[in-house]
Amino acid sequence: MIVMKFGGTSVENDTAINRVADIVLGRLEERPVVVVSAIAGVTDALQAMSNAAASGSLPEALKLLRKVRQQYLAVLSVLASRAGEAAVRQEVQALLDSTQDVLRGISVLGELTARSTDNILAVGELLSSRIVSAALAERGIDSVLVDSRHCIVTDASHTRAVPLFDRTSDRLRSHIKPLLQANQVPVMGGFIGATTEGVPTTLGRGGSDFSAAIIGAALHARRIEIWTDVEGMMTTDPRLCPQAQRIEVIGFDEASELAFFGAKVLHPATLIPAVEKNIPVHVLDSRHPESQGTCIRARAQRSRTVFRAIAAKAGISVINVKSPRMLMAHGFLRSLFEAFDRHGCAADLVSTSEVSVSVALDSSRDVAALVNDLQKLGEVEVEDGKAIICLVGKHIRGRAGIAASVFSTVAAAHVNVHMISQGASEINISFVVEEQDVPQTVQRLHRHFFEPTGQDGPTVIRSVTTRSPVPVLVAQASARPEAG
Repeated sequence: MIVMKFGGTSVENDTAINRVADIVLGRLEERPVVVVSAIAGVTDALQAMSNAAASGSLPEALKLLRKVRQQYLAVLSVLASRAGEAAVRQEVQALLDSTQDVLRGISVLGELTARSTDNILAVGELLSSRIVSAALAERGIDSVLVDSRHCIVTDASHTRAVPLFDRTSDRLRSHIKPLLQANQVPVMGGFIGATTEGVPTTLGRGGSDFSAAIIGAALHARRIEIWTDVEGMMTTDPRLCPQAQRIEVIGFDEASELAFFGAKVLHPATLIPAVEKNIPVHVLDSRHPESQGTCIRARAQRSRTVFRAIAAKAGISVINVKSPRMLMAHGFLRSLFEAFDRHGCAADLVSTSEVSVSVALDSSRDVAALVNDLQKLGEVEVEDGKAIICLVGKHIRGRAGIAASVFSTVAAAHVNVHMISQGASEINISFVVEEQDVPQTVQRLHRHFFEPTGQDGPTVIRSVTTRSPVPVLVAQASARPEAG
């Protein structure tokens, strides 16, 4: 069996959902499990209406809910026959009516709890899965709607729940295996689960990819397909560099680094269950299903270029802690990182000297309390408006001259580098620059490491391995730039 996950842009309207039905129809012999996200933009709308209700703007919240209602019902009216539409429409209306009641309750209390947030954010996937299941049925596919809250068991960390894998695997095998054995196609919403007591939870933004990987690992899938609106993983973000090239095959470790450092195609946690079960993950384009996409597998041969790809992560702050007490002091770093742990702040990069430490982290976090804590250790400075650029490739730490080549290329663009990290990982070189310098830096690096100097056009980043029984997808890269 296989798992097919379709993202928000792949189910954004009736035309997109019809494409999904065509793709699933072509995979029926492989016994697919279909996982879908909310329609593109709906999760943001659900969050916005929740915030509006909590701030006392109930009319604004209900206005946003009406737009979501109209959006889903309009899609449903095109996709389903009158007989099929009536039953699904009733379910959709009931779910949205329940959401309206929750919004009214939030407005009365004037407070938005994490538990209430999960209740509302789950609605997008619950609606999409119902409509996609109905659309598949219209095509003659024996689809069965499965509520993910009955299968994905998590802890009670609302808005960022952690799956309980053993219990989840038992539930999935109990609910899904009989359907597959009966040649039925289960359709599930991604991103959502529930505690052992049945309280709805979510896995965090982008968690539909994670859901697909969890399902694939529990059911020992042959492969996991992530259908999105790009041709696959690229050598860099095409929005930053139109010369970006599709990567045909990439290793799990490299893909994880790229996902963490800003590549938007995959959620960073997606690969964990797949790695543990050695299940290949294919990133494919639902708008161009004929494209071969990118295959992510446990082992991939080193690429012909020095690096596999370049990622950029904007919205970074750098916290500098300076203290003469660091000099020859025992336990200073322990105290510093204990402060980060107390405030739930994860460091992306760390650089140290004799008397100072610099830490790069996501600037969306409120670090005021952390800074107050760190001031007990020394002088603290916060620099905003930064970005991390990460170059990923196999075995680069032991290859002489690579760092010099990277930073001489950056220097030629007159870009100031604030932090450098190399050595902690075998496969990446990362550094911090001003956010405004990201486009020119990425373009310079891509031109230097990926674009040939000859006249034959872009080269394909081709990787082949024979260690896995799963066939490798190999094809020429398209010259058409895609939105990242």
